[in-house]
Amino acid sequence: MDGTGTLYVVATPIGNLGDIGPRALDTLRGVAAICAEDTRRSGQLLAHFGISTPLLALHEHNEDAIAARIVARLLAGESMALVSDAGTPLVSDPGFRLVHAARVAGVRVSPVPGASALIAALSVAGLPSDRFVFEGFLPAKGNARRERLQGLAAESRTLIFYESSHRIDDTLADMVQLFGAGRRAVLARELTKLFETVLDGRLAELQARVETDPDQRKGEFVLLVHGAEDDADARIIEGRRLYAKLSQHLPPSTAAKLAAELSGAPRKALYGSD
Repeated sequence: MDGTGTLYVVATPIGNLGDIGPRALDTLRGVAAICAEDTRRSGQLLAHFGISTPLLALHEHNEDAIAARIVARLLAGESMALVSDAGTPLVSDPGFRLVHAARVAGVRVSPVPGASALIAALSVAGLPSDRFVFEGFLPAKGNARRERLQGLAAESRTLIFYESSHRIDDTLADMVQLFGAGRRAVLARELTKLFETVLDGRLAELQARVETDPDQRKGEFVLLVHGAEDDADARIIEGRRLYAKLSQHLPPSTAAKLAAELSGAPRKALYGSD
C-alpha cells in the first residue's frame, strides 16, 4: 500500500555487542520509534551506540492492546522497528500479534536478521542439523513438563529447548527419565558472553555436571537433544506413551494391546511378558 511505513523486525545481540550489524544500527536510527520488550534493557543497547530513537514498550501483557495503535502509525506513513530483549524477535518472545496485524493491514514487514540463540547453539552442537524441532521453553510445572517431554521422546529430529537457570537441573532429570540416560545432548550456556560454555555428552553426564557445578546452573541455556536413534526405539517409546495414557482408562492387558497396535511396538515391551 502506497504511503505506508515499514515494520522492521530487527535482531539484536544475545550477548556480545559486536554481533550487531551496520544495517541493524542504521535501521534503529532511522525509524520513528522502536517497539521493545523491555525498554530499559533496549535503552542500554541504544545508548551504547548513541541512538536516541524513542522506545515504545511492547510485551506479552500489552501487545494485544497496542498493536492496533502501532499499525495505525505504520499506515499513516511512519516506519517502526521491533526488537526483543536479545536475539531475533518472535522466537520465544513477543511480537507475533503485531506482525500478524501489520501483514493483515497490508503493511510491509521486513526482517533485519542477526543473532539467534537457537541457531547459534545448533551451529556448534555437533548434533544432526539438517532437521530439527524448536520447542522453546518447556512448561514450568513438573507434571506438564514431563507430559510434553513424553510426547517428544520418539521424535527423530534434533530437539532444541530454551531453559532457565531455575529449572535446568529438573529438566535434565526429567529428560534422563523420559529420553534415557544415554541419549546424546548438548548444553549451551551464556552464548557469546564472557562465561560461555558448551557441554556435550550423554544426558546423565550433563545432569551430573549441572548438579555438581553451581556455575552450570547460572545464566541462559539452550539445550539440544539428539533425536530418537532408530524406528524400533521410536516405536517402543511411542508405545509406552500410549500405554501410559490408555491404562488410566482400560485394563492393563487391553491398554497394552491397543498401544502395540497403534505404535507398532512389541506388546511385551509395553506390558509384562504376556
